[in-house]
Amino acid sequence: MRRSATRMLCLAGALCLSACAGLPPKAAAPQLAIAAPLSKSTDAPSPWPSTDWWREFGDTTLDLLVERALANSPSLATAQGRLDTARATVAATLAGVRPQLGAGADASRQRLSDNGLFPPKILGFNWYNQFDLGLQASYDLGKSPAQRSQSLARLDEQHAAAAEHDAVALALAADVVQTYYGWQSDQARLELAVQRVAAATQQQSIATARVNAGIARDEESQRSELELLAARDSQREVEISSQLRLITLAALLGDAPADLPLIAVRPWPQLQAGLPENARLDLLARRPDIAAARWQVEAALQNRAGARSDFYPDVSFKALLGVTSRDLGVLLESGSAAHAIGAAIHLPLFDGGALRAAYARSNAELDTAVASYRASIVAAAREVNTQLATRATLEQEAGLREQAVLDAETLRASAAARATAGLSDERPVLDAALQALALRDAAAQTQLARLNAELELIRALGGGYRMESQS
Repeated sequence: MRRSATRMLCLAGALCLSACAGLPPKAAAPQLAIAAPLSKSTDAPSPWPSTDWWREFGDTTLDLLVERALANSPSLATAQGRLDTARATVAATLAGVRPQLGAGADASRQRLSDNGLFPPKILGFNWYNQFDLGLQASYDLGKSPAQRSQSLARLDEQHAAAAEHDAVALALAADVVQTYYGWQSDQARLELAVQRVAAATQQQSIATARVNAGIARDEESQRSELELLAARDSQREVEISSQLRLITLAALLGDAPADLPLIAVRPWPQLQAGLPENARLDLLARRPDIAAARWQVEAALQNRAGARSDFYPDVSFKALLGVTSRDLGVLLESGSAAHAIGAAIHLPLFDGGALRAAYARSNAELDTAVASYRASIVAAAREVNTQLATRATLEQEAGLREQAVLDAETLRASAAARATAGLSDERPVLDAALQALALRDAAAQTQLARLNAELELIRALGGGYRMESQS
């Protein structure tokens, strides 16, 4: 008997060794970039955006709008749902790794067949009761490496879902800020458009009077009329733009336009310059999309480790502490004990290549995750570099347009002085005024473009996101 048991143990050991002989070699982790290829900024370094970066604009109305958007957004709620699902999946996977303990109780009453294997005539009864009470514990040792890898992979996927949630929140907040200041810019441009219509109307009146007096040709009146039509058309465009921005803002908040809070014209915010000194290194932890891609790589690594651990034998242990009796009165006596303990080992011998196919698939998924991570770094660097170049160009353009506005105002003042001195009529004054208003409108558009570039840079820098520790 002892010799048979020894042979069985030797056979089991040989089978385990033969199964482990097909184990793929442990592959090295992929090399991932530790810095992003960013252009160097010549400006003084600015700090990283904070978590609530929009508060730096110092506008309480804007703060309220962003908070309402983050609270009511369906897209953010969808991302939160994915995050909650990932957390529940982590909890469920972790539960599979831990030892299991269950309690059970059973009571039954059964009638024996008169024609069965044990006739009631022999046993002396037709009906009998059965009562069972027990605790059962189990632990799957062989699956623990794979389950541990699965747990870590699900945890990494949870981190990725959290990063994706923050990416949605960042985009939503930036859209609200961009739309809000677009409306603010429209109000400034609308004021200029009203002044332009007034100047063009006065110019058209003078031209009509000159034509009626016979001191000017009809072309002068037609030109002034075209100027007035263009001014009114520009005013309508700005009015429509302002209305559309309010509609967009309401949609971002999940409200009707009539339910928006009162929005007043506010001073234009001051913009920062430069780029954080450690942007090349910290960008990889500050961008939610890069962080999500990195966590996907970590999850793929754990999935590969789990696929490799499937080659190991599966060893499980089970134990039962219970009592069973036909009589409820003696159920808890020592003679009713029905204990059991056991162990089992299972290993695949011929699986048709399923394990190797699963391992190969996990390697392919890892390669895809690594490629996606590297692509996200390239895309992030391109976005940051593009916004830095755009911001620098717009800053130069803003300076040129500010100088053009000053020159136009000087020209208008000179024309007004000549008209006051009786050296000319109001036409040069109106011409200079219309030119100055057009230049002011262009400067306002450049001002908005600079702010949008700043917001896009904040997006490119990841807002206030910071990747969780990988410990």
